[in-house]
Parts: sequence; C-alpha cells; structure tokens
Amino acid sequence: MEVGQRNGSSRSTLSQINVTPLVDVMLVLLIIFMVTAPMLEQGVEVNLPEVADAPGLAAGKEPLVVTVEKNGAISIGKTRIPEASKLMPVLRQVMETRKEKEVFLQADRDVPYGRVVEVMAAIKGAGIEKLGMVSQPPEPPKHR
Repeated sequence: MEVGQRNGSSRSTLSQINVTPLVDVMLVLLIIFMVTAPMLEQGVEVNLPEVADAPGLAAGKEPLVVTVEKNGAISIGKTRIPEASKLMPVLRQVMETRKEKEVFLQADRDVPYGRVVEVMAAIKGAGIEKLGMVSQPPEPPKHR
C-alpha cells in the first residue's frame, strides 16, 4: 500500500514537505544579518597614544573600559558619565556585581594629563584593584 492511499480509494495525497521556501527565507535572513552585524558595533572614537614596548594585559571575559575623550567627556563602556564627580559612585555600583576588580582606562592622546590623573584617582577611589592603560602599537615605518 502506498503512502496516502486508503482502502478502496483511487485518490492519493502527497504528504511531503516542500522546504524550498524555507531555504529561501533562511538565505535572505542570513544576508540581512551579515550586512547589519558590522553596523551594530558602537563605541567612542579615541585617538590612542602609541607605545613601542608595552606588555599586553590578559583580559577577562568582558573588560570594563573607562574612556576619556578628546573633549574631556568620560564614559564607562558605552554609558556617558555627566560629571567627573559621579564617576566614583557609578564605578562602585558597577563593581559590586563583578568578581575581578579590574578596569582599563583609554584616554585620547590630546587629553590634558591632569584630566587623566583625575580619572585615575576616581577609579582607584572606587576600590579598583587593577588599572590597565590602553594604548596601541606604533605603525611600522613605510618604505618607499
């Protein structure tokens, strides 16, 4: 007896699933995600200083990054801090849920030294045990 036939019935039904529309939809979704994924990355544009021989720090799962922009604005991750005086309480609150007390400080090379030291003092005042400074390696010289 064939699939879909009943006793004495001459009519047969096809009980197979057509997956072609499903494959088409999945390919369209894949293309959409591939195009939009790079656009989802957001961050703060900072011109980092270049350091030739600085050893790298081993980062945990998700490092907490404090950024000082060229105009002096401070942010923790992607969250802007309105005033420097609010940095210490916000850091204390964020660090309550973290096991490792580690922060990376990334400051634009044009930020005044005093502003960077002020942010470092607030980070240490919040009870942070490890403070890493973010820099980038210098570009190799271009040969003609």
